[in-house]
Amino acid sequence: MRRSRLVTLALMLASSLGVTWTLATPAQAAATDRYVALGDSYASGVGADSYTSESGSCLRSTNAYPALYNTNIQPASYRSVACSGATTASVINSQLSALSSTTTLVSVTVGGNDVGFSTIMTTCVLQGETQCVAAVQAAEDKARTELPGKLANVYNGIKSRSPSARVVVVGYPVFYQLGTICVGLSATSRAKINEGINLVDDITRTAATSAGFTFADVRSIFVGHQLCSYGEKWLHALNYLNLTISYHPTAAGQSGGYYPVFRSAAG
Repeated sequence: MRRSRLVTLALMLASSLGVTWTLATPAQAAATDRYVALGDSYASGVGADSYTSESGSCLRSTNAYPALYNTNIQPASYRSVACSGATTASVINSQLSALSSTTTLVSVTVGGNDVGFSTIMTTCVLQGETQCVAAVQAAEDKARTELPGKLANVYNGIKSRSPSARVVVVGYPVFYQLGTICVGLSATSRAKINEGINLVDDITRTAATSAGFTFADVRSIFVGHQLCSYGEKWLHALNYLNLTISYHPTAAGQSGGYYPVFRSAAG
């Protein structure tokens, strides 16, 4: 009788644990989601190869974090309208129309082009330390005065079209690991570029939180995989043969960095 009772209790416990595991599985929770991905080249997957033919110059990759989420979690529906070169204005004008009242999950990465990421990196590479520091400083000043309002406009547009959606705002990785031996830009330039990226991320986090959205911060997971680090690089360095991919995440950066952070934030 005692053994039978123990067996019964064990089976009941196993059954209970099985139910708990099932309910806690993100894939199960997201199976009914209607997911739309918005944003710029970091969301479209520039630098991660395997671009879809339908995306044209937007360069949407099947290795980008939104596509990986779709493949692994398999929500009820998925659409990415993220596009290389997108700004907050182009997200509002060209991407928000993909949202509807039935959308339940939205991701967005935007803001870098509003402060001129690509122009800054061109200046830093071609014109030297003094001009690099000045360019980043000008971008920081612009970010402080203009970016909060521009992000708020995007976030208000998302809430207006999809008031019931969970919204995850995904940030940018810091480009350089400092304190290592590294050719190319000076240590001062690299530190200033990192400072600018951190400012954009911090402004974005504040704006996202104010809107009631979740901010997915990828900075810490990229540590050890940045440019000038000794680990596997998750970012493309300057590529003269393909300038478009320069300073963008590789496929490994999307799968090892962006995807797990977004998946955790998406729930």
